[in-house]
Amino acid sequence: MKKSTFKKKVFIIAEAGVNHNGDIKLAKALIDQAKKAGADAVKFQTFKADNLTSRKAPKSKYQLKSTSMKESQQEMLKKLELDEKAHKELLRYCQKKKIMFLSSPFDEQSLELLVKLKVKMIKVASGEITNFPFLEKIALAGKTIILSTGMATLKEVKQALNVLYKAGNEDVALLHCVTEYPAPVEEVNLKAMDTMQKAFKVPVGYSDHTLDIEIAIAAVALGAGIIEKHLTLDKNMKGPDHKASLDPDEFANLVKSIRNVEKALGNGIKKPALCEKKNIDVVRKSLVAADDILKNAKIKREQVVAKRPGNGIPPKDLERLLKKRARMNIKKDDVLQWGQFL
Repeated sequence: MKKSTFKKKVFIIAEAGVNHNGDIKLAKALIDQAKKAGADAVKFQTFKADNLTSRKAPKSKYQLKSTSMKESQQEMLKKLELDEKAHKELLRYCQKKKIMFLSSPFDEQSLELLVKLKVKMIKVASGEITNFPFLEKIALAGKTIILSTGMATLKEVKQALNVLYKAGNEDVALLHCVTEYPAPVEEVNLKAMDTMQKAFKVPVGYSDHTLDIEIAIAAVALGAGIIEKHLTLDKNMKGPDHKASLDPDEFANLVKSIRNVEKALGNGIKKPALCEKKNIDVVRKSLVAADDILKNAKIKREQVVAKRPGNGIPPKDLERLLKKRARMNIKKDDVLQWGQFL
């Protein structure tokens, strides 16, 4: 197993992304809601639109559904940029609220800004998994890396990890992801998490783009150590990601459900739960006298029956009992105890 920052509870990331619509007040409100819901981190996106896209880059179909068809992807992204001053303000606000500030850089200048801000982790978006020069620079920053693997084959994931490892950074976690908004449930393929964990022996998680919360919860049950999910203040707001995000109440429900599931997973040791021990004698059965049994009589099969409670000789020991004689007179329906036999 490689060095890992993720060892304890499920690490829950509230993906604020660009759902602030370029407004610092909305960004702070998203931080407030992420903290209130119980998320461990709130994640933004750090980019310069001119560095991220060419002027001719088209919008995706999902972006066209919720933004103007007249503007280019670059024009849309320019409105969603957060400058250095905004980043510093949001980082301080996260520190005040005691929630981790996290962001995905999309260009080298943006990576440099996050390093300058001394963030603890770098979240790498799925679209960068084949951008080896950029991955190398991210690795050299020496931060914990969370790498999303949407659109990637297992071979491409291995190649990306090799770049990070070669650059000297093995503190990496992988997120299974389906890069579609919303992602069709039938194409999620959660078992790919296990495939990656077995192949690369690194922490794995799931970045969820489905519309509801049950798939992310299922991912935790399957072993996800990290869950990322989009958070919005209002699904009806204008912007590319709002409709495929959770509102504050839904996100709080997700966090609560994840915490319940991870508690329920336990340690894997099959033994009586503490709460059920008191019920063993009540629910299990013992061997009981089916009729009066006289002193010194050899026990016959028809003289015993299995009944509750379970505080006597267990039915599994019937054959052993049939080799015994009664030490005393035993009345019908008495719960049999070893001390009654020779």
